[in-house]
Amino acid sequence: MTVPAETETLSARLPAVAARWLREALTTVEADPSRIDTLLTSAGRHCGRQPLPGDPPPPVGRTVDDAVRALLLARVPWRGATLADALSRLYWQGDAAERRGVLRSLSCFGSRNTLGALALPLVHDALRTNDPRLIAAALGDYAARHLDAAAFRQAVLKCLFSGIPLVAVAGLAERADPELTRMLTDYAEERRAAGRAVPSDIEPFIGAGPTTRE
Repeated sequence: MTVPAETETLSARLPAVAARWLREALTTVEADPSRIDTLLTSAGRHCGRQPLPGDPPPPVGRTVDDAVRALLLARVPWRGATLADALSRLYWQGDAAERRGVLRSLSCFGSRNTLGALALPLVHDALRTNDPRLIAAALGDYAARHLDAAAFRQAVLKCLFSGIPLVAVAGLAERADPELTRMLTDYAEERRAAGRAVPSDIEPFIGAGPTTRE
């Protein structure tokens, strides 16, 4: 994500009053990052909680407050362990909407922040929930870079069992491996055997025909 470009894009989608609040909030958090707690809490009230225009519908797409919170967090000047500690605190003390904002923000942090895999516990926690919007928010570019192969495969299956379209999983085409193909093919076979429909979005990732069991 290119944060300045994303800011302009988001501002253009907001009513004038909300766009002005966002610009002022971004300036505030850069100057005084200790204000981030209050700003994250009030983002929905000032900017709205409706699906973000131009995004797919939830759970895959963002809500307006998701996008606003991610941008606010991307502006904090913290780095490394300090950043990871702040994100963890904000995640654990936040409600579901604020947690989504933290998860959505992870893709904003590149190598310059030296965040590395320090925020992975937040991703793992979200993937343990049954909240489709939280799960989808966790599976952005950050998860694609840092989840190990086993955890990534389980995240894909979690999406299927939770009714989340696989377009929510960043990096799926690049990270699909033979073991994931086997797992998804087994899933498809089980659904066919039970007379249930197979989600069309898994077709590119499954075997051409039924698997053979010993």
